[in-house]
Amino acid sequence: MKVLVLADECNPEWPSLPIVGYKYARELAQLVDVTLVTHVRNRENIEKTDHGLDVVYLDTEWIAGPMFRLARLLRGGEEVAWSTSMIMNYLPYLAFERAAWKRFRRAIRDGEFDIVHRITPMSPTLPSYISVKSPVPFVIGPLNGNLPWPAAFAAEQKREKEGLRRLRDLYKVLPYAGPTQRRASAVLYGFEHTRKDLGAVQPGRLVSFPEIGYDPAIFHARGRKAAGEGPMEFLYAGRLVPYKLPELVLHVFAGSPELRRHRLRILGDGPERARMEAVIAEHGLQDCVAMEGRKSQAEVAEAMRSADVFVFPSIRELGAGVVIEAMACGAHCAVVDYGAPGALAGAGRGSCVPLGPFDALVQGFRAALERCAADRVATAEAAAAGRAYAEAGFPWAKKGARTLAIYKALTSGRSLEGLGYD
Repeated sequence: MKVLVLADECNPEWPSLPIVGYKYARELAQLVDVTLVTHVRNRENIEKTDHGLDVVYLDTEWIAGPMFRLARLLRGGEEVAWSTSMIMNYLPYLAFERAAWKRFRRAIRDGEFDIVHRITPMSPTLPSYISVKSPVPFVIGPLNGNLPWPAAFAAEQKREKEGLRRLRDLYKVLPYAGPTQRRASAVLYGFEHTRKDLGAVQPGRLVSFPEIGYDPAIFHARGRKAAGEGPMEFLYAGRLVPYKLPELVLHVFAGSPELRRHRLRILGDGPERARMEAVIAEHGLQDCVAMEGRKSQAEVAEAMRSADVFVFPSIRELGAGVVIEAMACGAHCAVVDYGAPGALAGAGRGSCVPLGPFDALVQGFRAALERCAADRVATAEAAAAGRAYAEAGFPWAKKGARTLAIYKALTSGRSLEGLGYD
Protein backbone atom coordinates (compact mmCIF):
# COMPACT_ATOMS: atom_id res chain seq x y z
CA MET A 1 0.00 0.00 0.00
CA LYS A 2 1.30 3.45 -0.93
CA VAL A 3 0.24 6.45 1.14
CA LEU A 4 0.90 10.13 0.56
CA VAL A 5 1.17 11.70 4.03
CA LEU A 6 0.72 15.46 4.34
CA ALA A 7 2.31 16.89 7.49
CA ASP A 8 3.12 20.58 7.33
CA GLU A 9 4.06 20.44 11.03
CA CYS A 10 6.47 17.52 11.41
CA ASN A 11 9.64 17.98 13.44
CA PRO A 12 11.41 15.57 15.83
CA GLU A 13 12.84 18.38 17.98
CA TRP A 14 9.87 20.74 18.32
CA PRO A 15 7.42 19.98 21.14
CA SER A 16 3.68 19.40 20.97
CA LEU A 17 2.14 19.07 17.49
CA PRO A 18 5.33 18.94 15.37
CA ILE A 19 6.84 16.02 17.27
CA VAL A 20 3.49 14.19 17.29
CA GLY A 21 3.31 14.63 13.51
CA TYR A 22 6.84 13.27 13.10
CA LYS A 23 6.32 10.23 15.32
CA TYR A 24 3.01 9.39 13.68
CA ALA A 25 4.49 9.63 10.17
CA ARG A 26 7.50 7.53 11.15
CA GLU A 27 5.29 4.83 12.63
CA LEU A 28 3.13 4.70 9.50
CA ALA A 29 6.27 4.21 7.44
CA GLN A 30 6.90 0.95 9.33
CA LEU A 31 3.62 -0.43 7.98
CA VAL A 32 3.05 1.04 4.51
CA ASP A 33 5.02 2.72 1.73
CA VAL A 34 4.92 6.37 2.86
CA THR A 35 5.85 9.47 0.94
CA LEU A 36 5.94 12.26 3.51
CA VAL A 37 5.30 15.81 2.32
CA THR A 38 6.34 18.48 4.80
CA HIS A 39 7.60 22.03 4.96
CA VAL A 40 11.21 22.87 4.27
CA ARG A 41 11.52 24.40 7.76
CA ASN A 42 11.60 20.82 9.11
CA ARG A 43 14.38 19.55 6.87
CA GLU A 44 17.36 20.22 9.16
CA ASN A 45 15.95 18.40 12.17
CA ILE A 46 14.40 15.52 10.22
CA GLU A 47 17.62 14.83 8.37
CA LYS A 48 19.49 14.53 11.66
CA THR A 49 17.48 11.41 12.46
CA ASP A 50 17.41 7.88 11.13
CA HIS A 51 13.84 8.45 9.99
CA GLY A 52 13.45 5.80 7.27
CA LEU A 53 11.07 8.07 5.37
CA ASP A 54 10.81 9.16 1.75
CA VAL A 55 10.50 12.90 2.40
CA VAL A 56 9.58 15.69 0.01
CA TYR A 57 10.17 19.21 1.35
CA LEU A 58 8.03 22.07 0.06
CA ASP A 59 9.14 25.68 0.30
CA THR A 60 6.25 28.12 0.81
CA GLU A 61 8.24 30.58 2.89
CA TRP A 62 7.14 33.38 0.55
CA ILE A 63 3.87 33.41 2.54
CA ALA A 64 4.59 31.24 5.61
CA GLY A 65 7.53 33.38 6.76
CA PRO A 66 5.78 36.79 6.72
CA MET A 67 2.58 35.38 8.26
CA PHE A 68 4.55 33.66 11.04
CA ARG A 69 6.37 36.89 11.85
CA LEU A 70 3.08 38.80 11.87
CA ALA A 71 1.52 36.20 14.16
CA ARG A 72 4.48 36.34 16.55
CA LEU A 73 4.20 40.13 16.65
CA LEU A 74 0.47 40.02 17.39
CA ARG A 75 0.94 37.27 19.99
CA GLY A 76 3.88 38.97 21.70
CA GLY A 77 5.95 35.81 21.26
CA GLU A 78 5.06 32.14 20.84
CA GLU A 79 3.78 31.12 24.27
CA VAL A 80 0.19 32.42 24.16
CA ALA A 81 -2.62 33.53 21.76
CA TRP A 82 -3.03 30.16 20.02
CA SER A 83 -6.16 31.32 18.16
CA THR A 84 -4.19 34.14 16.58
CA SER A 85 -1.65 31.60 15.37
CA MET A 86 -4.40 29.48 13.76
CA ILE A 87 -5.91 32.51 12.01
CA MET A 88 -2.55 33.55 10.63
CA ASN A 89 -1.89 29.99 9.40
CA TYR A 90 -4.98 29.73 7.19
CA LEU A 91 -3.44 31.12 4.00
CA PRO A 92 0.02 29.57 4.51
CA TYR A 93 -1.52 26.13 4.97
CA LEU A 94 -3.67 26.40 1.83
CA ALA A 95 -0.51 27.44 -0.03
CA PHE A 96 1.29 24.35 1.33
CA GLU A 97 -1.43 21.95 0.13
CA ARG A 98 -1.71 23.74 -3.21
CA ALA A 99 2.02 23.23 -3.69
CA ALA A 100 1.63 19.57 -2.72
CA TRP A 101 -1.19 19.12 -5.25
CA LYS A 102 0.87 20.76 -7.98
CA ARG A 103 3.75 18.36 -7.18
CA PHE A 104 1.70 15.15 -6.88
CA ARG A 105 -1.55 15.61 -8.81
CA ARG A 106 -0.45 13.48 -11.73
CA ALA A 107 0.72 10.66 -9.46
CA ILE A 108 -2.53 10.82 -7.46
CA ARG A 109 -4.70 10.85 -10.59
CA ASP A 110 -2.71 7.99 -12.11
CA GLY A 111 -3.34 5.83 -9.04
CA GLU A 112 0.21 5.73 -7.77
CA PHE A 113 -1.10 6.28 -4.22
CA ASP A 114 -3.83 4.24 -2.52
CA ILE A 115 -4.50 6.81 0.23
CA VAL A 116 -3.83 10.50 0.86
CA HIS A 117 -3.68 11.25 4.58
CA ARG A 118 -3.31 14.69 6.15
CA ILE A 119 -2.04 14.24 9.69
CA THR A 120 -1.06 17.85 10.49
CA PRO A 121 -2.22 20.47 11.14
CA MET A 122 -4.81 18.93 13.45
CA SER A 123 -7.13 21.90 13.88
CA PRO A 124 -10.58 21.53 12.26
CA THR A 125 -10.34 25.24 11.40
CA LEU A 126 -7.65 24.61 8.77
CA PRO A 127 -9.31 22.93 5.77
CA SER A 128 -7.73 20.88 3.01
CA TYR A 129 -7.22 21.98 -0.58
CA ILE A 130 -6.50 18.44 -1.76
CA SER A 131 -9.53 16.79 -0.13
CA VAL A 132 -11.85 18.20 -2.81
CA LYS A 133 -9.56 17.11 -5.66
CA SER A 134 -8.25 13.69 -4.72
CA PRO A 135 -9.77 10.76 -6.67
CA VAL A 136 -8.37 8.28 -4.10
CA PRO A 137 -9.56 7.96 -0.48
CA PHE A 138 -8.62 11.04 1.55
CA VAL A 139 -8.14 10.74 5.31
CA ILE A 140 -7.88 13.79 7.55
CA GLY A 141 -6.87 13.80 11.18
CA PRO A 142 -6.71 13.15 13.96
CA LEU A 143 -8.43 16.51 14.36
CA ASN A 144 -8.67 18.21 17.74
CA GLY A 145 -10.22 21.51 18.74
CA ASN A 146 -13.51 23.23 19.62
CA LEU A 147 -13.10 23.17 23.40
CA PRO A 148 -14.69 26.38 24.73
CA TRP A 149 -13.03 28.53 27.34
CA PRO A 150 -14.75 28.00 30.72
CA ALA A 151 -16.62 31.21 31.53
CA ALA A 152 -15.17 31.34 35.05
CA PHE A 153 -11.64 31.81 33.70
CA ALA A 154 -11.96 35.08 31.80
CA ALA A 155 -8.83 36.41 33.52
CA GLU A 156 -6.77 33.45 32.33
CA GLN A 157 -8.23 33.81 28.84
CA LYS A 158 -7.15 37.45 28.84
CA ARG A 159 -3.63 36.53 29.97
CA GLU A 160 -3.55 33.95 27.19
CA LYS A 161 -4.51 36.73 24.73
CA GLU A 162 -7.35 34.58 23.41
CA GLY A 163 -9.78 37.40 22.61
CA LEU A 164 -9.82 36.45 18.91
CA ARG A 165 -11.27 33.06 19.74
CA ARG A 166 -14.72 34.60 19.50
CA LEU A 167 -14.15 34.65 15.72
CA ARG A 168 -13.43 30.93 15.57
CA ASP A 169 -16.65 29.75 13.95
CA LEU A 170 -16.10 32.03 10.98
CA TYR A 171 -13.83 29.31 9.56
CA LYS A 172 -16.98 27.38 8.58
CA VAL A 173 -17.79 29.91 5.84
CA LEU A 174 -14.25 30.19 4.49
CA PRO A 175 -13.28 28.44 1.23
CA TYR A 176 -12.72 24.64 1.43
CA ALA A 177 -14.01 24.24 5.02
CA GLY A 178 -17.37 22.62 4.23
CA PRO A 179 -16.10 20.60 1.24
CA THR A 180 -13.24 19.21 3.34
CA GLN A 181 -15.67 17.70 5.83
CA ARG A 182 -18.09 16.49 3.17
CA ARG A 183 -15.52 14.96 0.81
CA ALA A 184 -13.07 13.30 3.21
CA SER A 185 -13.38 9.50 3.15
CA ALA A 186 -12.53 9.28 6.86
CA VAL A 187 -12.29 12.00 9.49
CA LEU A 188 -10.36 11.02 12.59
CA TYR A 189 -11.29 13.08 15.66
CA GLY A 190 -9.68 13.21 19.05
CA PHE A 191 -12.43 13.66 21.61
CA GLU A 192 -16.13 14.41 21.94
CA HIS A 193 -15.57 18.19 21.99
CA THR A 194 -14.16 17.92 18.46
CA ARG A 195 -16.80 15.54 17.13
CA LYS A 196 -19.42 18.19 17.90
CA ASP A 197 -17.62 20.52 15.48
CA LEU A 198 -17.90 18.10 12.55
CA GLY A 199 -21.57 18.34 11.71
CA ALA A 200 -20.98 18.16 7.95
CA VAL A 201 -19.36 14.72 8.21
CA GLN A 202 -21.58 11.69 7.77
CA PRO A 203 -21.46 9.54 10.94
CA GLY A 204 -20.15 6.52 9.05
CA ARG A 205 -17.00 8.43 8.10
CA LEU A 206 -16.19 9.61 11.63
CA VAL A 207 -13.61 7.61 13.59
CA SER A 208 -12.73 8.29 17.25
CA PHE A 209 -8.95 8.53 17.27
CA PRO A 210 -7.09 10.67 19.85
CA GLU A 211 -3.94 12.16 18.34
CA ILE A 212 -1.82 11.53 21.40
CA GLY A 213 0.67 8.69 21.63
CA TYR A 214 3.84 7.83 23.47
CA ASP A 215 7.16 6.10 22.96
CA PRO A 216 7.42 3.12 25.36
CA ALA A 217 11.21 3.32 25.19
CA ILE A 218 10.97 6.65 27.05
CA PHE A 219 7.68 6.53 28.96
CA HIS A 220 7.35 3.27 30.89
CA ALA A 221 7.06 2.03 34.45
CA ARG A 222 10.14 -0.20 34.49
CA GLY A 223 12.29 0.55 37.51
CA ARG A 224 9.51 2.53 39.14
CA LYS A 225 9.97 2.93 42.86
CA ALA A 226 7.56 1.04 45.09
CA ALA A 227 5.08 3.12 47.07
CA GLY A 228 6.31 3.61 50.61
CA GLU A 229 5.05 4.98 53.90
CA GLY A 230 7.03 8.19 53.86
CA PRO A 231 6.20 11.52 52.17
CA MET A 232 4.45 11.20 48.82
CA GLU A 233 5.78 12.87 45.71
CA PHE A 234 3.40 15.01 43.66
CA LEU A 235 4.41 16.27 40.21
CA TYR A 236 3.32 18.94 37.76
CA ALA A 237 5.01 18.92 34.33
CA GLY A 238 4.09 21.30 31.53
CA ARG A 239 4.41 24.82 30.25
CA LEU A 240 3.74 27.48 32.87
CA VAL A 241 0.99 29.25 30.94
CA PRO A 242 -2.37 30.61 32.16
CA TYR A 243 -4.75 27.96 30.80
CA LYS A 244 -2.83 25.12 32.47
CA LEU A 245 -3.36 26.78 35.89
CA PRO A 246 0.03 25.70 37.27
CA GLU A 247 -0.43 28.22 40.09
CA LEU A 248 -3.48 26.33 41.35
CA VAL A 249 -1.58 23.40 42.80
CA LEU A 250 0.44 25.82 44.94
CA HIS A 251 -2.76 27.15 46.51
CA VAL A 252 -3.87 23.55 47.05
CA PHE A 253 -0.73 22.83 49.09
CA ALA A 254 -0.76 26.21 50.85
CA GLY A 255 -4.11 25.51 52.50
CA SER A 256 -3.45 21.89 53.52
CA PRO A 257 -1.26 21.04 56.51
CA GLU A 258 -1.54 17.39 55.40
CA LEU A 259 -0.20 18.01 51.88
CA ARG A 260 2.58 20.27 53.13
CA ARG A 261 4.09 17.18 54.76
CA HIS A 262 4.64 15.79 51.26
CA ARG A 263 6.66 17.02 48.28
CA LEU A 264 5.62 18.86 45.10
CA ARG A 265 7.92 19.08 42.08
CA ILE A 266 7.13 21.52 39.25
CA LEU A 267 8.81 20.94 35.89
CA GLY A 268 8.49 23.52 33.13
CA ASP A 269 8.85 27.20 32.41
CA GLY A 270 6.78 30.02 30.98
CA PRO A 271 5.15 33.39 31.65
CA GLU A 272 3.37 32.25 34.85
CA ARG A 273 6.62 31.46 36.65
CA ALA A 274 6.92 34.85 38.37
CA ARG A 275 3.34 34.58 39.73
CA MET A 276 4.12 31.11 41.04
CA GLU A 277 7.34 32.15 42.73
CA ALA A 278 5.41 34.96 44.45
CA VAL A 279 2.81 32.45 45.75
CA ILE A 280 5.58 30.17 47.06
CA ALA A 281 7.19 33.08 48.89
CA GLU A 282 3.87 34.40 50.24
CA HIS A 283 2.85 31.05 51.74
CA GLY A 284 6.29 29.83 52.75
CA LEU A 285 6.17 26.74 50.54
CA GLN A 286 9.92 26.54 49.95
CA ASP A 287 10.24 23.47 52.19
CA CYS A 288 7.78 21.35 50.21
CA VAL A 289 7.79 22.81 46.68
CA ALA A 290 10.65 22.73 44.16
CA MET A 291 10.45 24.60 40.86
CA GLU A 292 12.94 22.81 38.63
CA GLY A 293 12.52 24.52 35.24
CA ARG A 294 12.37 23.03 31.78
CA LYS A 295 13.51 19.42 31.43
CA SER A 296 14.18 17.01 28.58
CA GLN A 297 11.63 14.36 27.65
CA ALA A 298 13.75 11.67 29.29
CA GLU A 299 14.05 13.72 32.49
CA VAL A 300 10.28 14.27 32.58
CA ALA A 301 9.70 10.53 32.16
CA GLU A 302 12.10 9.77 35.02
CA ALA A 303 10.25 12.27 37.23
CA MET A 304 6.94 10.60 36.34
CA ARG A 305 8.31 7.22 37.41
CA SER A 306 9.34 8.76 40.71
CA ALA A 307 6.02 10.53 41.33
CA ASP A 308 3.10 9.00 43.19
CA VAL A 309 0.60 11.49 41.77
CA PHE A 310 0.73 13.57 38.61
CA VAL A 311 -1.27 16.78 39.12
CA PHE A 312 -2.56 18.50 35.99
CA PRO A 313 -5.12 21.29 36.59
CA SER A 314 -5.35 22.55 32.99
CA ILE A 315 -8.81 23.92 32.18
CA ARG A 316 -8.58 23.89 28.37
CA GLU A 317 -6.60 20.87 27.29
CA LEU A 318 -7.38 19.51 23.82
CA GLY A 319 -5.19 16.40 23.71
CA ALA A 320 -3.35 15.99 27.04
CA GLY A 321 -0.58 13.73 25.81
CA VAL A 322 1.26 14.40 29.06
CA VAL A 323 -1.53 12.62 30.97
CA ILE A 324 -1.11 9.45 28.90
CA GLU A 325 2.66 9.66 29.38
CA ALA A 326 2.23 9.94 33.15
CA MET A 327 -0.16 6.98 33.12
CA ALA A 328 2.34 4.91 31.15
CA CYS A 329 4.94 5.71 33.81
CA GLY A 330 2.63 4.39 36.53
CA ALA A 331 1.64 7.68 38.18
CA HIS A 332 -1.86 8.33 39.49
CA CYS A 333 -3.30 11.28 37.52
CA ALA A 334 -5.37 14.05 39.13
CA VAL A 335 -6.99 16.26 36.48
CA VAL A 336 -9.87 18.62 35.76
CA ASP A 337 -12.89 16.75 34.42
CA TYR A 338 -13.07 18.82 31.23
CA GLY A 339 -11.78 18.13 27.75
CA ALA A 340 -9.18 15.44 27.10
CA PRO A 341 -7.82 14.99 30.67
CA GLY A 342 -11.23 14.02 32.03
CA ALA A 343 -11.82 11.59 29.18
CA LEU A 344 -8.46 9.92 29.75
CA ALA A 345 -8.44 9.74 33.56
CA GLY A 346 -12.15 8.94 33.96
CA ALA A 347 -13.71 5.52 34.59
CA GLY A 348 -11.58 4.93 37.69
CA ARG A 349 -8.24 5.54 35.97
CA GLY A 350 -7.41 8.59 38.09
CA SER A 351 -8.94 11.47 40.05
CA CYS A 352 -11.23 13.81 38.08
CA VAL A 353 -12.11 17.12 39.75
CA PRO A 354 -15.34 18.77 38.51
CA LEU A 355 -14.83 21.98 36.55
CA GLY A 356 -15.67 25.12 38.49
CA PRO A 357 -14.32 28.56 39.37
CA PHE A 358 -10.75 28.84 40.63
CA ASP A 359 -11.57 28.59 44.34
CA ALA A 360 -13.83 25.58 43.76
CA LEU A 361 -11.07 23.86 41.80
CA VAL A 362 -8.60 24.55 44.60
CA GLN A 363 -10.98 22.88 47.07
CA GLY A 364 -11.65 19.98 44.71
CA PHE A 365 -7.98 19.28 44.05
CA ARG A 366 -7.14 19.65 47.73
CA ALA A 367 -9.73 17.02 48.63
CA ALA A 368 -8.58 14.72 45.80
CA LEU A 369 -4.89 14.94 46.70
CA GLU A 370 -5.58 14.48 50.39
CA ARG A 371 -7.54 11.31 49.51
CA CYS A 372 -4.56 10.11 47.49
CA ALA A 373 -2.30 10.60 50.51
CA ALA A 374 -4.78 8.99 52.93
CA ASP A 375 -5.56 5.87 50.86
CA ARG A 376 -2.41 4.80 49.06
CA VAL A 377 -3.85 1.44 48.09
CA ALA A 378 -6.73 3.03 46.16
CA THR A 379 -4.30 5.54 44.65
CA ALA A 380 -2.08 2.74 43.38
CA GLU A 381 -5.04 0.75 42.05
CA ALA A 382 -6.24 3.68 39.95
CA ALA A 383 -2.69 4.24 38.73
CA ALA A 384 -2.51 0.59 37.64
CA ALA A 385 -5.79 0.97 35.72
CA GLY A 386 -4.44 4.09 34.04
CA ARG A 387 -1.23 2.35 33.09
CA ALA A 388 -3.13 -0.58 31.56
CA TYR A 389 -5.31 1.84 29.58
CA ALA A 390 -2.29 3.72 28.24
CA GLU A 391 -0.43 0.55 27.29
CA ALA A 392 -3.46 -0.95 25.53
CA GLY A 393 -4.06 1.86 23.06
CA PHE A 394 -1.50 4.63 22.98
CA PRO A 395 2.00 3.37 22.13
CA TRP A 396 2.82 4.60 18.63
CA ALA A 397 2.91 1.02 17.33
CA LYS A 398 -0.69 0.47 18.49
CA LYS A 399 -1.81 3.70 16.84
CA GLY A 400 -0.07 2.76 13.62
CA ALA A 401 -1.85 -0.61 13.56
CA ARG A 402 -5.23 1.07 14.03
CA THR A 403 -4.47 3.47 11.19
CA LEU A 404 -3.52 0.60 8.90
CA ALA A 405 -6.88 -1.04 9.65
CA ILE A 406 -8.61 2.19 8.57
CA TYR A 407 -6.60 2.28 5.34
CA LYS A 408 -7.51 -1.33 4.55
CA ALA A 409 -11.19 -0.69 5.19
CA LEU A 410 -11.21 2.33 2.86
CA THR A 411 -9.38 0.59 0.03
CA SER A 412 -11.63 -2.48 0.22
CA GLY A 413 -14.91 -0.62 0.63
CA ARG A 414 -15.57 -1.97 4.14
CA SER A 415 -17.22 -0.09 7.00
CA LEU A 416 -15.13 1.95 9.42
CA GLU A 417 -17.30 0.86 12.34
CA GLY A 418 -15.37 -0.49 15.30
CA LEU A 419 -11.99 0.84 14.19
CA GLY A 420 -11.87 3.81 16.57
CA TYR A 421 -11.21 4.26 20.27
CA ASP A 422 -14.89 4.24 21.30
